[in-house]
Amino acid sequence: MNDLNLFAAEDSSTIVWIVGVVVFLGVLVFFAVFARFAGLWIQCKMTNAKISFPNLVMMTIRKVNPTIIVRSKIMAIQAGVTRTYDISTRDLEAHYLAGGNVPNVIRALIAAQRAKIDLDWQSAQAIDLAGRDILDAVRTSVYPKVIDCPDSRKTNSTLDAVAGDGIQLNVRARVTVRTNLKQLVGGATEETVIARVGQGIVQAIGSTDSYKKVLENPDKITQIVLNEGLEKQTAYTIVSIDIADVDVGENIGARLQADHAEAEMRVAQAKAEQRRAEQKAREQEMVALTQENRAKVVLAEAKVPQAIASAFRSKKMGLMDYYELKNVQADTKMRDAIATPEREMTPSS
Repeated sequence: MNDLNLFAAEDSSTIVWIVGVVVFLGVLVFFAVFARFAGLWIQCKMTNAKISFPNLVMMTIRKVNPTIIVRSKIMAIQAGVTRTYDISTRDLEAHYLAGGNVPNVIRALIAAQRAKIDLDWQSAQAIDLAGRDILDAVRTSVYPKVIDCPDSRKTNSTLDAVAGDGIQLNVRARVTVRTNLKQLVGGATEETVIARVGQGIVQAIGSTDSYKKVLENPDKITQIVLNEGLEKQTAYTIVSIDIADVDVGENIGARLQADHAEAEMRVAQAKAEQRRAEQKAREQEMVALTQENRAKVVLAEAKVPQAIASAFRSKKMGLMDYYELKNVQADTKMRDAIATPEREMTPSS
């Protein structure tokens, strides 16, 4: 009986010890969790952020950074943004989980509210999730920025345009733009604005009769470009276009005329060479034809003795006729020798 009581006492003491350890660990975990979130929870209570302590713990479980959410919510409350837009803690968490920059969006809403720019929470989220810097966009809406045209970091430092008189002008322009928040999502970037402005300047200079008019009044060029509405379907509104520098380049018209004249000269030379080659070939054809005719004469002369022999055999020609023929031939050669100059006889001899 005593042994049973002893075993029962030992079991009860073990249970009590285990329970005590579990309670101690629970208290330790509670204090650890409380110590981690106590500062954020106190901030929420002091600023009326309406974020409970369990919600802070659940944020960690949902892989949400509670510090970012709490500070963003406090920032919105202190700035009075929540009085205009209904931004809940769930909205902030959802935007964080979607990969958005929550503090940047809140700062952009505060800046837009201060500047009286029409920007709501949904639009700010969409712009941020689209990869655009919403805070920089709001700042650019308040304070327009200046961009160089062309961008010297990517292309040539000047725009090369040719006026109507063939003179090349090297132009550098500065474009002042303001962000259009309504077209920020889906609108073209500043690279498109630079390209359109550059195209407009080149086209405007090309339609000018003389480069002197551009040098005298470059404002006309910028006014023509502004009237074309180059900011359509872009994320910016063009405030102004200013010609920063204009340099006179080459005389493209004269160079083109010189190239054209040189090309025509080469064509003429080629045609003359073709005609010379044709005449040379014709000359060779005539030489061959002369040789052919001479061969025919030789062949004809070779038939004369045969004809004479045939005449002797047929008794149509007598001996006296033959001598008379020889005398005629000799007389003919003598006459040819007298009539032919000595310089012409030398080759044949």
